[in-house]
Amino acid sequence: MTRSAFQNRLNAAMVRAGLKQADLVRMAAERGQKLGKSQVSQYVSGKVSPRRDVLALLADLLGVTEAWLSGAEPDAEVDGSVDVAAGSTASAAAPAAASSTVAPSTSPSAAAPSAPAAPSAAVPSAAGTAALGPTTSSHPQPTTQRSTTMREFKKSSKLDNVLYDVRGPVVDEAARMEEDGARILKLNIGNPAPFGFRAPDEVVFDMRQQLADCEGYSDSRGLFAARKAIMQYAQLRNIPNVDMKHIYTGNGVSELIQLSMHALLDNGDEVLIPSPDYPLWTACVTLAGGTPVHYVCDEANEWNPDLEDMEKKVTPATKAIVVINPNNPTGAVYSREILEGIVEIARKHQLMIFADEIYDRLIMDGYQHISIASLAPDLPCVTYSGLSKSHMVCGYRVGWMVLSGNQRCMRDFILGVNMLSNMRLCSNVPAQSIVQTALGGYQSVNEYIRPGGRVYEQRNYVYEALNSIDGITAVKPKAAFYIFPKMDIKKFNITDDEQFALDLLHEKKILITRGGGFNWGEPDHFRIVYLPRMEVLKESMEDLADFFAHYRQ
Repeated sequence: MTRSAFQNRLNAAMVRAGLKQADLVRMAAERGQKLGKSQVSQYVSGKVSPRRDVLALLADLLGVTEAWLSGAEPDAEVDGSVDVAAGSTASAAAPAAASSTVAPSTSPSAAAPSAPAAPSAAVPSAAGTAALGPTTSSHPQPTTQRSTTMREFKKSSKLDNVLYDVRGPVVDEAARMEEDGARILKLNIGNPAPFGFRAPDEVVFDMRQQLADCEGYSDSRGLFAARKAIMQYAQLRNIPNVDMKHIYTGNGVSELIQLSMHALLDNGDEVLIPSPDYPLWTACVTLAGGTPVHYVCDEANEWNPDLEDMEKKVTPATKAIVVINPNNPTGAVYSREILEGIVEIARKHQLMIFADEIYDRLIMDGYQHISIASLAPDLPCVTYSGLSKSHMVCGYRVGWMVLSGNQRCMRDFILGVNMLSNMRLCSNVPAQSIVQTALGGYQSVNEYIRPGGRVYEQRNYVYEALNSIDGITAVKPKAAFYIFPKMDIKKFNITDDEQFALDLLHEKKILITRGGGFNWGEPDHFRIVYLPRMEVLKESMEDLADFFAHYRQ
């Protein structure tokens, strides 16, 4: 079974049956079978192929054969009457009577060819009423009947292939367990505050002092003082051609990433994104109508981007390259040589560079962060950073982006950014008010990341503890709060990393994020956040060692 053949036929069969991903999940649940939403989404997007038992389930739900769905059988439906893969308009428009495929509102066991439409005393569904149209009967349905069946409001199909597993199905299960009284250790998200990290006193004091003056909107790009401080910070990072009119504050970097993608992308435009990635990038590209294309980061080379693979992925539809440095989830910090190689690829193929540098002030062991924009004065670059991680104020939601380099070639993009920035009015004004103090004052984060500091020592402990577990290996992170260990999937018989995450949650009450949540193609990695205090980390590492000592999926 080839992944592309399976993907094409799965999508065609779903169109033929009028089913969405949520319908497959629901229908499987009605049969007592487990089929996760993110699991189905990965099949639909062609990222993974299903196990044999899942293939059989999908074929049964869709009313096709396993052989056809896997691509082993010629491209026609079992009875030869309809070309399913083509998803022809004629077959899609035909009455349900022409198909034995299960309709979204029909249980698979109840599916049967239907007779031509006839008057019925049954109350029609809203979807059915819409399908029949006003000419189906000369007598409208009584108001009392129509009002008893409110139409169903489903999520937008634009979200069908959007994933964000950092807060996904496994997190939902953890929340359910907490409601039942379980105590869950959350190693899934880089949120320092719950683990005892506090914002610098001068930052909190500054916000309190200015709060009364922050009740109105600011300029849509941000407060003058905030943008001036950001401009000076960018200049210290050697980012060229920066002026205040091309600096934008946001409600965290996340908002600005989404804004940028909507300003740039047309349907079908491609963006190169690292694998593994911070999944918001892939989600925002998809939501904006673009196509995320993942280039590989090489674990054997300290998680540096594979430049050869990156260039192979460039097509005429490619618009931009995303660089996450320091990297989340791996903790990698890219060398000047790697960054210069990325710049050369962007220059050769005339691509924009998006640089996610939110962890640039959380680098350990003497490594130096180099902003890629400083190496590309002739290219259009957008650099993102903020205070959430360096100043432990994730809840304040204060980030920024700096447009630098070749301004002329992105004039129209800037118009789009300005329009979208104006539409959301402005970012959080009280949070903007602390930027000048935060960037110009004492950098207390340095106390955490030097030898003896809390983040530094916890990173070292978790790295050593994970590598001492039989079947687990990990590359030592150079920055940020995360480590991305690898599991020996043959030893543990792991074929589904979401199931692994659920098994760990249920048995040890430890919540992690699976590697697939970061658009990593194999079920062999997971991410751990090493922010909890040392005594908590020691307990959790002991629990992990005990879990892997016997775990077989």
